[in-house]
Amino acid sequence: MTEILARRGYHGPATDEAIEAVHDEMDALWEDASFVPEMDRMTFATAVIEAAANIVQHALPVAEKPVELDVDISVRPACLVARVSAHNAREPFANDMRADMPAEDAESGRGLALIEALVTTVTFERQHGTNTWILTRESTPAQGE
Repeated sequence: MTEILARRGYHGPATDEAIEAVHDEMDALWEDASFVPEMDRMTFATAVIEAAANIVQHALPVAEKPVELDVDISVRPACLVARVSAHNAREPFANDMRADMPAEDAESGRGLALIEALVTTVTFERQHGTNTWILTRESTPAQGE
């Protein structure tokens, strides 16, 4: 297993406040992993926040329990990894999983396409009422650091 150099996370209700908490965790992560190049930080953070925001805005509860957001972010020697999960959530519709960019006049639907443009891989898994998107971005520390 690859060594984890830095790790941060968030777990709580899938609310607007959760997005700010994830932002704070990302900022703290970069303090712990200052060797990650700025471009990798910006693009990866944008993808993680977009995935979390999609859950907050669009995830529907599977029962009376509210949807919970879980974000686990780790920095490995050559890779950034985030597991962004929606607990107690219905399975997304197939068209929610499409990464095609919508028409220019569309008001939504760009999230997954944006995420896929910013990271190396995006995978999805569903287990026991939990939807999880795994985002990875290859990253190599800047020379001289």
